[in-house]
Amino acid sequence: MRVVVLSDTHAPRRWRGCPPKVAEHLRGADLILHAGDVCTADVLDELSAYAPVRAVLGNNDGPDVAAWGAPVESRFELDGLRVGMIHDSGSAAGRTARMHRRFPEAELVVFGHSHIPLDQAGDGVRIFNPGSPTDRRRQPQGTIGILDIAGSRLVSAQIVPVA
Repeated sequence: MRVVVLSDTHAPRRWRGCPPKVAEHLRGADLILHAGDVCTADVLDELSAYAPVRAVLGNNDGPDVAAWGAPVESRFELDGLRVGMIHDSGSAAGRTARMHRRFPEAELVVFGHSHIPLDQAGDGVRIFNPGSPTDRRRQPQGTIGILDIAGSRLVSAQIVPVA
C-alpha cells in the first residue's frame, strides 16, 4: 500500500491548486493522509480526485473541514498497521513518549503543525511529520511524505522534496 502524507497546505494563501510535483506523487497513491491545516475543504475534494483521503483538523481549519469529515484525531489501520493521526503533537521534548501515551495502540503516529519534516522512532512508537509542500517556513524545501506499507508493517517512510 502506497500512502502519500501531506500537512499544512494552508489554502488558499499557500495552496492555490495542487502543485505539479505533488500531483506526480499523488498519481497511483492508494490513500492520502492530510495531517491538518488544510484551511479549506476544497483541498480535500481536490485530493480525493487522486485517491481516498483521511484528514484531521488543524488549528487553522474551519467548520467546512470538520463538515467534510475531519476529526481532531484519528485512529485506523493501514494494511494491518495501527496508525494514529493528529495535527499538533506538542513540543519536541518528550514527543515520542507523549504520542505513545496518546495513541498506545499505534505503531505509527502521523502529525503536522511544525512544518518541520520528521521521521523518528522511540518509546515504542514511530512518529512521522511530512512537513509542508507549500509553506516551508525555515526549511530548505517544501516536502511531503511517502509511506509504503505491506503485511502489517511499515516497509519504508520517506520525506520527499517537492518545492
